[in-house]
Amino acid sequence: MTMWHGSVTGAYTHQGGPRGDSQSFSESMLMFMGRRSMGADALGVRMMISAEPTMGPRGYPLLFQTGESANGRDPLVDRQHPHNLLMELTASYSKVLSSASSLFIYGGPAGEPALGPSAFMHRFSSEENPEAPLTHHWMDATHITFGVITVGATWRNVKFDASVFNGREPNEHRYGVQFRSFDSSSARITYNPTSHWSLQLSSGRLASPEELEPDISVRRTTASVVYDQAFTAAYWQTTVAWGRDGPSGNHQTTDGFLIDSTVRYKNRHSIVARFEHVDKNELFADGQPLFGKAFLIHKLSLGYVYDVGRYEHLRFGIGAMVSKHWIPDSLAPAYGRNPTSYTLFVRATLAP
Repeated sequence: MTMWHGSVTGAYTHQGGPRGDSQSFSESMLMFMGRRSMGADALGVRMMISAEPTMGPRGYPLLFQTGESANGRDPLVDRQHPHNLLMELTASYSKVLSSASSLFIYGGPAGEPALGPSAFMHRFSSEENPEAPLTHHWMDATHITFGVITVGATWRNVKFDASVFNGREPNEHRYGVQFRSFDSSSARITYNPTSHWSLQLSSGRLASPEELEPDISVRRTTASVVYDQAFTAAYWQTTVAWGRDGPSGNHQTTDGFLIDSTVRYKNRHSIVARFEHVDKNELFADGQPLFGKAFLIHKLSLGYVYDVGRYEHLRFGIGAMVSKHWIPDSLAPAYGRNPTSYTLFVRATLAP
């Protein structure tokens, strides 16, 4: 069995307020998956690439987003970093033990450890939203890890997996592969009580995840619930997730909370919603009065995507997102009073 999946988005965003910006940007992903049965067992391969490095290391404007760097010296603030050219290159082998149980191993030079929910671009509840979540670095930022090995087992509707991996997040050199030793570890348990529900709980220790803070390690804990339901003319999925980052030393522990939801009607209309509640303590540079302080940010995004047509296996759509932020009064001089942002975009997606 082989399968291709991919999408290309061209977008224009206007992020409001004094620290906002306006810019055109693109997002893209092309993924190949292959699976070959070997009796009751199976061998799988996966590869995923992106053209996002072509828009430069600074990515695109996104109010209150933090994480990673564009030059190896200064942190990205109020911007979303681009993803790497190579996002995944892995192989897996699963061995069936009985009708109710199996063992598996997964790994490769670029992959995803057993930590957090599925990455936001792979969740139906958020894949139509062109903006990355503000909670990305609390939940699923490890979806591109340069060096990972995972072993796991399934029993009925329960899966347990554990990983060793390179805990350093990708740097600004988005075309390369940045190998390091396996210095981090994680474990996750997933329970699917019915075909409509999936619950996961995971925790991991990330050694030196940020290149600008190499002496700080992070204990990341996540929990999520995914619910989906098919109707006669619609499909709906909602993800509720929580993540906590506990840095080593005396650094402050911060939390992020997310609700993502998408309803797709008659394979043509998509209504998208996202609510986030997250502590942000990296909004100001060293030496500024508010440096190191944590601020509780609330963000609500609503959007609509309309599929204008198809050509063979390509589905074309146009859409718009509007976001409102609620912030503490102490941030108003820098960001304005509860700034509003919007994003307009066109998209091409591989579809069956």
